[in-house]
Formats: sequence, C-alpha cells, structure tokens
Amino acid sequence: MTVDARVSSNNFKAFLWHTAFLALASNFMDVDTVLPAMLIESGGNAMHLGVLTMVLLGGGSFTQLFFAPYLSNQPFKKKYLIGGINARVFSLIGLGSLLYFSAQIGPGAMLWLIILLLTVFSLSGAFASVCYTDILGKSIDESARKPFFSIRQVATGIGAFISAFLAQRMLVLEAYPKNYAFMFLTGSLALFIASFGFWKLKETVPSGMAIRSLRHFLSVMSREMRETPRLAYFLGFINTQGLTLAFLPFVTLYAKTSFQANAGDTGTFLMFKVAGLVSVSLLIFFLVKNVKYRTLLYGNTVVGVLLPLSLLLIPEKWILFPVFLLGGVSVAVYSISMNGVMLELSGNHNRALCSGIAGAGNLLPALFPLAGGWLIQHQGFPAFLILYMGILALSGYFVHKVNCQK
Repeated sequence: MTVDARVSSNNFKAFLWHTAFLALASNFMDVDTVLPAMLIESGGNAMHLGVLTMVLLGGGSFTQLFFAPYLSNQPFKKKYLIGGINARVFSLIGLGSLLYFSAQIGPGAMLWLIILLLTVFSLSGAFASVCYTDILGKSIDESARKPFFSIRQVATGIGAFISAFLAQRMLVLEAYPKNYAFMFLTGSLALFIASFGFWKLKETVPSGMAIRSLRHFLSVMSREMRETPRLAYFLGFINTQGLTLAFLPFVTLYAKTSFQANAGDTGTFLMFKVAGLVSVSLLIFFLVKNVKYRTLLYGNTVVGVLLPLSLLLIPEKWILFPVFLLGGVSVAVYSISMNGVMLELSGNHNRALCSGIAGAGNLLPALFPLAGGWLIQHQGFPAFLILYMGILALSGYFVHKVNCQK
C-alpha cells in the first residue's frame, strides 16, 4: 500500500515524538525492574508478582480480543488512541499519589490497590495498542516501516538511557515509598507530553471491518484464520517467544530474594537492560536492509534459552548483570520483529481484527507469570527456569513456519 508522502512523513514524525517521550517515561515504571521491586518492597511475594506480571504483560494483550470488535467498526481511531493514553496518565498519577500517602493505608489493601491501578494502566494500553497498530499500518508507507521500527527502538533506547539514569538517581534519593511515588508522577508527566504526538497524527484513510455481533465476530475470526494460515503460526510464535517479556521481572525477584538486592542494584539492573536494548537497536538500524525478521527471531530463540541456563549453571550475583544486558537485547529484538511481522500478515481492512486475534493468542504469556509465581513459591527457581527454557525452545519451530519474507 502506498501512502501520500506528506501524510507518511508527518505521521512518521508524530509517532517518533510519542516514542521519544514514552521512552523517557518508560523506565519510571519499568515492568522488569522498577515495578517488581516496588511490589516486593510493598510486601508482595512471588504470587503477587505473578499476578502483576500477568496483568502487565499477558493480560493486557489478551483483552485486545474484546476491544477489537468495537474498534473494528470504527473507520477512524485517533480519538480512541488519545483516550487510551490519557487513561494511562491518570492511572500513573493515582499510583504515585497512593504511594505518597501509603502510611494511611494498610499493607494488604495497599498491594491490591497497586495491582488495581496497574491493571487500569495495562488495559488502557491494550486498548490504545489496537488503534496504534491500525493507524500506523495505514498512515506510514510500507517502505518506511522497517526503518521506522528500528529508529523507534533506537529513540526508545536513547530516551531510556536518560530516564534510566534519572530513575537510578531517584531510587536512592529518597526512601520507599517516596522514591517510587516521585518516579510514577514524573512518568505520568512524560507520558502526557508523549500524547501530543498523537494529536498531530493525520488519519486520512478509513479502515475497519463491520462486526455485527459476538457470533459474527467469532465467525470472522475463524475465516481470517483459514484465509491467513500463517496467522496460526504467528500465534504459536507469540505464545512461546512472547514469554521473553515476562522473564526479567522474575530475575528481579530472584535478585531480591537470593542476593538481597537493594534499590541501587535495581537501578543498575535497569541500566544494563537499557544498554542491551540500545546496542541491538542501533545494530538493527544500520543493518535494516540486510537482515530479515526471521533471522532476528532465530537468534532471539537461542538467547532466550541461554539466559535461564546461565542462571541455573552460575548461581552467583555477578551473572545477573549480563542476564539483564542480554534480556534487554531479547526484549528489543522481539518488539521490533513482532510488530513488523503483524503488519506483514495483515491489511487495512483487517488490521484491528488481527491485532485482537493476536492479543487473544497471548494466552500463554497471560497465564505463565501466574503459573511461574506459583512454581517458584512451591518448587523454587530451578523448576521455573527449566520450564521457561523448554517453552522458549519451541519458538524456533513457529518462527520457521511463519516464514517472514521481509
């Protein structure tokens, strides 16, 4: 599909504006280090972390299935995108305020209020994500997509470096809970500024698919799966390699419980993760014309298996730093590739629907954190690491069957 050059250029810049300030916000509510550490310091255990990780990483994506039918009926989705990001801003303001006044709240209620606010944060993000994918696919020319995804990841990395440094300083500047309260309030401000990019978007092309009822929606889903066989393998891919997004929060728990990692360590883990994310994003950016998504994903399968194996074989604190470094690499590769593959498999007429199907397909990433928390609490970390490693190894088969051409 060819997009008007001026519209494509405008929207390219608008999406990058959002990316840059989202990156500044991201490490103030980092799901791999900051949020798990905050939950544990609030009195949470492995099960609480499992619930939180399920909500943030898997549950949000799964609920895209319920948002997709409604959004598929909307030819223009800009206002829904803006509404979703504003809901995220208010949830962060609420979380920061909750932590600041936490002395007046009992610990049990505090934990579940934290999870409730982060659920709102996650669900509004999932709602916005369906709109984001649809608008991005129809408003940036196809030839500019892979460069956009790599530049976006580079911009994310640069902004993440800045915010990681600031987050590291804020974590040690004040004691719990004020350090986290200030971080979330700062993150809400950066996220609010990021939303300005969406106001600048020019959504000139309508898109959508009429969905009359739940029965019709299920029928359309079945038809899409038959007409796009690779979509089924794509679901297998996100249900296996998608677990890379849920791994590092449990490494943070491992660091806290096995090596008594403090707030300073959490900030250092965050810096190592960001270093890995930025380095691989820059590499992909410079090699964008010579590397296919499939090559990236095969490599990511190998990295995904090696990370838990290293923790099993070397149970020392120093191994955590390269694990977070390579964990950042893995997250970046999965994020760049997954979005590109989704756009390759879908078109303007069904992109929102395919986003919903993919979200529904996130069943294992949605449930695995909860199962992982239970497994850690009852069987220990080795059992969790072995299970994770086995699932990641399966992703190589699905990467092969998706057969990405770009």
